[in-house]
Amino acid sequence: MHNLINDLKQKRLLVVLAHPDDEVFCAGGLLAQAAAMGAETMVVSATRGEAGQIRDAAVATRRTLGQVREQELYRSCQFLGVDQTLCMDYGDGTLQDIKPMRLVEDIVHIIRQFKPDTVITFGPDGAYGHPDHVAIGAATTRAFSMAGDALQFPEQLRYGLKPHTPLRLYYSHFPPKKHLLSDRLAHWLVELSRRFKGTADFAHALLLFSTEATMLRYVSDHVETNWFPAGFHIVEQDEPATKLYLILSGRAEVRREATDGTLQTLAHIGPGDFFGEEGLAYHQPRNAHVVATENITCLIFSPSAPSNFAGRGAQAILTETVPNATAEIRPTTGQIINLDISDYVPQKVAAMAAHRTQFSLDPEMLPLSIMRELFGQEHFIQAFPPVLPASDELYNNWLAARTNSTNHRRRESTLSGFIPLAM
Repeated sequence: MHNLINDLKQKRLLVVLAHPDDEVFCAGGLLAQAAAMGAETMVVSATRGEAGQIRDAAVATRRTLGQVREQELYRSCQFLGVDQTLCMDYGDGTLQDIKPMRLVEDIVHIIRQFKPDTVITFGPDGAYGHPDHVAIGAATTRAFSMAGDALQFPEQLRYGLKPHTPLRLYYSHFPPKKHLLSDRLAHWLVELSRRFKGTADFAHALLLFSTEATMLRYVSDHVETNWFPAGFHIVEQDEPATKLYLILSGRAEVRREATDGTLQTLAHIGPGDFFGEEGLAYHQPRNAHVVATENITCLIFSPSAPSNFAGRGAQAILTETVPNATAEIRPTTGQIINLDISDYVPQKVAAMAAHRTQFSLDPEMLPLSIMRELFGQEHFIQAFPPVLPASDELYNNWLAARTNSTNHRRRESTLSGFIPLAM
């Protein structure tokens, strides 16, 4: 067991992130485990997420989204056993435009008041390059180094706060994983005693779930939604099986072709039906054609982005697009810590489902075994104390920040409504 877990027993853990729902993916399992070990935990979101997507129009409007997402954050943290939750009111999508020391001052205030032993935030890569993530990570890192210096923000000390230096700083990390959600789904589908047929809500939730999972690199599938006109051969018999399909709208026929060219209709399929799972699960060529009988839309899972030059048919060479290396976000350097939080995946999934505006997720949508395989590990990078020699530069930056005793003019803090914490 890594010291990150050992050090949390009966201690205080502060997680500072940018948006409601960040807490689930970055540290949901760790928060649940820390709570179970008796640690006091606090989650801070710098924004209310009002610029995010509205993926369930029955839950929020653009006018109400910030308020709704704030309440979703509170519910999520309840599932994770978090003791204290704070949602600040910085503008969603604006953190990189705010004067850095303004955000730093608020986080120093929180550190001095909560007195955490351990702080977790985003690293310089912002998980996947989100500007708000990068900004909150940089501000929290600087606040971590300044909160123990009485020369920094001395006006806070006049109001009863005392300098406090946390012992440890970690960055949430999302390394690319080789899991293919399509493989897990295919094996689950073929093992069922009766053919699965999903509802419209299931399809909606799976689309959102898979999009988030691929963006955060929990899985490496390429996920797309594609439309096919009536008469189109979506799958051809005997060609290599590389994709899994879920019909969102429209209908198709499954046809088997005999050696003499005669066709036999095996099934009519429509919204909520998967096809292509047998070829993936058994690593065999397609055993039938799937032809659109109406205009049809499918959610498609494949191992990588398809190419415009991919061949079709039994002898096809399925050329696939090579990922664009320049699109990769430079990862944060340092010691990577891999934590097994599989025992806490049910709490993590329940917390995810609490963010209804973003996921519309039924916690029992997929088997727990799949969810544990996808979400059973969380990854962090130890930023402080530094792991030498990889973090010499970080340590020097930390020392430089500690010696910076520039006084800053007092301002009206965005924490004016921050309820004093029970110590």
